[in-house]
Amino acid sequence: MRVFLAIDLPDAIRGELERLQEYLPVGRQVPSRNLHLTLCFLGDQSDAACEDAHEALSEVHAQPFELRLAGLGSFGKASPQMIFADVERCEGLSNLERKITRKLRSAGLQFQKRRFRPHVTIARFSKTLSTHGLAHVQNFLASQGNFQGSLFQVREFHFYCSTLTPDQARHEILASYDLSNPEIDVV
Repeated sequence: MRVFLAIDLPDAIRGELERLQEYLPVGRQVPSRNLHLTLCFLGDQSDAACEDAHEALSEVHAQPFELRLAGLGSFGKASPQMIFADVERCEGLSNLERKITRKLRSAGLQFQKRRFRPHVTIARFSKTLSTHGLAHVQNFLASQGNFQGSLFQVREFHFYCSTLTPDQARHEILASYDLSNPEIDVV
């Protein structure tokens, strides 16, 4: 299974991002149902590894915290590959990501560790944008780059399975982990 851990976004925040996407006339917009903040991407894992991950994640305890999406950015040097909503610096988020990563590593899971750059992807682009498309992206970033979302409370994170389709990825929650209550909700 292709799996990852993420924070789901409240409907109000999804609405803010959908309104923001309306200003971007190029690329493939991420559907509202797929908007999330990835904590750790595990990639392809066996059923046994997913069980080990679930057991390890059930031992992650952290305090709920507040979070805000603020600013926009892009990944890709000469030609952007994606646009994202950035996340204000948040010690609670950084602590949660470190705890998750440590627990998964101590459970023996193998996955690529990348520098944690919290963000919510809102649009993706083909390998090379046309000059016209690149101008649209640059204008979007210039005009909407000061985006500031509403503050929201993070009380849980989720273990997702992702299935790639020709149109978009389909994300399914496998388990949820409540930060304010150590009991785990397995879906």
